[in-house]
Amino acid sequence: MQFSINRQILIKALNNVNRAISARTAMPILANIKLVLTEEGLTLTGSDTDISIETTIPKNDDQAQLKIDSIGGITLPATFFTNIVKRMPGEEIKLANIDGFQAKISSGSAEYDIHGQDVNSYPHLPEVDIKNQLTLPAETLIEVIRQTVIAVSKQLSQPILTGVHFILGGGNLTAVATDRHRLAQRTVPFENEEVNADIIIPGPSLLQLQGMLEEVETVEIRVAANQVIFQLGPNTLFYSRLLEGNYPDASRLIPTEKKTTLTINARELLQTIDRAALLSHEGRSNVIQFDISGEHSIISSNSPEVGKIEEEIFAAETAGEDLTISFNPDYMRDALKSFGDEEIQIGFKTALDPFTLVPTNNSTNFIQLITPVRTY
Repeated sequence: MQFSINRQILIKALNNVNRAISARTAMPILANIKLVLTEEGLTLTGSDTDISIETTIPKNDDQAQLKIDSIGGITLPATFFTNIVKRMPGEEIKLANIDGFQAKISSGSAEYDIHGQDVNSYPHLPEVDIKNQLTLPAETLIEVIRQTVIAVSKQLSQPILTGVHFILGGGNLTAVATDRHRLAQRTVPFENEEVNADIIIPGPSLLQLQGMLEEVETVEIRVAANQVIFQLGPNTLFYSRLLEGNYPDASRLIPTEKKTTLTINARELLQTIDRAALLSHEGRSNVIQFDISGEHSIISSNSPEVGKIEEEIFAAETAGEDLTISFNPDYMRDALKSFGDEEIQIGFKTALDPFTLVPTNNSTNFIQLITPVRTY
């Protein structure tokens, strides 16, 4: 194979496929990027078996300035090859694989020879039988991921909880994540009411996908038996394996009764929690206390090793019984960040029951739940 291409366009494609490449892999060839050149264009593939990303630079893309001398394929070390391309001095990159698996890469006055591997040794992308598909605005999927992936479990001993549960049906997509200490649930409508699917997508897959969604307007989601495929624009496919098993019924975790409610701006409360967390993080327990009353509501943290902080918060409205409750400030900060600058209502049942955070303008379609910390 032999071709030349605009360096910036190649860098953009490399950045995308590198999201699927892991430093730890049981198959050494998966540390490489697969390049296949045809008369139609250049296709790059990266994979770690859990995630696979394929992006094509078409020959007719004017910005790419792709000039094809001879077709073929090779795999090249992902990190090394990407770093070379990023540091090349010219705006055009030339790559030639003339003899065996040796690639010559040149730009301006710089030239590299690097060792590759046989393209035929690279695993093929999974062949899937599509059962359901729908199209969403990319910004909607970004928001759903951002608001739910924060609650996935980091414990591999509970693999099913390391993913986000997507339920599609009745014209709605509901995404739920929980690590048993907190929960995030978001529901958004979509137009195709015939789509029905129940899948669990690994959290790490969604984080990598989120970083690619900024560059597209819409995303097509295709569901298969053990894979989900996201079509990002005309030239990029993102594959993710699905987690197997039954996700716990999240609706049973959400309390239906509120004895105390607090209405407040999420960003203002976040700033208060940030200040209190400076002290709680220095202590051993990492706990913040919330004293809520009709007259004065106080956020405090007391660490015998460091000191104490108290700050009054000014809620828009407080209703119900007085309450003192303790919680992990990191869980609270993650939840509050997901609301941005919105006004929210925090609902409490007792000091030992999980409490909920919902936006006042969309209380049925978005909920964050946090389990309190028992301090006595």
